[in-house]
Amino acid sequence: CYCLFWAVNKGDIQAKYEGIDKDTPIPTDRQIEVDIPRCHQYDELLSSPEGHGKFRRVLKAWVVSHPDLVYWQGLDSLCAPFLYLNFNNEALAYACMSAFIPKYLYNFFLKDNSHVIQEYLTVFSQMIAFHDPELSNHLNEIGFIPDLYAIPWFLTMFTHVFPLHKIFHLWDTLLLGNSSFPFCIGVAILQQLRVRLLDNGFNECILLFSDLPEIDIERCVRESINLFCWTPKSATYRQHAQPPKAPGDGNGATRSSYYSSDYQDMPKTDLSRESIKLNELKAEVSPRISAEDLIDLCELSGSSNMKLLNKKSKSGKPKILAVDIRNNEEFNRGHINGSINISYNSAFSTDGELIQCAATSMLQSFRGRVIVVMGNVIKSTAEFAAHLVKLSYPRVCILDGGINKMKPTGLLTVPSPQI
Repeated sequence: CYCLFWAVNKGDIQAKYEGIDKDTPIPTDRQIEVDIPRCHQYDELLSSPEGHGKFRRVLKAWVVSHPDLVYWQGLDSLCAPFLYLNFNNEALAYACMSAFIPKYLYNFFLKDNSHVIQEYLTVFSQMIAFHDPELSNHLNEIGFIPDLYAIPWFLTMFTHVFPLHKIFHLWDTLLLGNSSFPFCIGVAILQQLRVRLLDNGFNECILLFSDLPEIDIERCVRESINLFCWTPKSATYRQHAQPPKAPGDGNGATRSSYYSSDYQDMPKTDLSRESIKLNELKAEVSPRISAEDLIDLCELSGSSNMKLLNKKSKSGKPKILAVDIRNNEEFNRGHINGSINISYNSAFSTDGELIQCAATSMLQSFRGRVIVVMGNVIKSTAEFAAHLVKLSYPRVCILDGGINKMKPTGLLTVPSPQI
């Protein structure tokens, strides 16, 4: 059914497909001819001469109709699910593939896609640290970075990794989610392998991923949804994601899933996340979240309705703790209601452990819930968060723009003077 997901109300699909020149030789022909006989050839339909011909025409139609993009190896794997489910309707297979790529793989097929891929892998690395800091610490220590194993995952949306029957099950959920959902799938795969990964060094991990062990796809789907629900929307913001659609530029289908909306599609405000340079993004272990996300997660709506951050909301949103790392004097001039103050300069001992006090005890009691670190200087905030990740605190993020982003909102509170 998801092959029709984007394809309805898009005009005469058949006429458009027939109008594409699929016969004139192009430079990509040779690579397509090499790739097709290796793509899901265990399947009777796709391995047949007829299947090869359909593969060739659909792939060539995509290349010809997207002159700003190029054919990368892996595009054949990405095409396979659409062709299999629309074997007798090449035009629909082409249309679905053409609609799928901009949403989940926007600009992945540029001739020079290095900036897009590097940003994507950096955000994925931050998602590993956010959800599984122990695993993240180990993989970073042995130098087993996502560049070494995850590019085929995301470039093909896992179609190069799993057989078709698993892809159909996985994509049934993926297609209801937004463009950041693949990050959660990637983390869920790693968590199924975490015991072996934690026990292995670099060489063993390379061998493990050269022949990926059996993955329980039902468990992967279930855990991906859970991971997604714990991830603040703005944490997976990407500068190179698909730009917001213009008003009225719908996709012809209604999506009602609770995890379908993209942060990128939301109207940009003064409280939204700002774009930063790739080298700055790579320097940060934990993801940033926007001020608007913080307000939403804390359900802050004004001084008369403020809720303590350590209370669970009626809507069942994850519990959250805001950690303000400014010095005590700055904190007392105005802070988020319910936040705790742990000055960055006196938080950690020389061996990197948290120095015990009432505030750090509160922080420890919130281990496993979302922890938002905020301050005046983003570098100090990122370093504080990185320390927490090193101590295996999960779900740590940092407030983009720091406390200054919150000052114009009127949501900062000043303690009542002591009498």
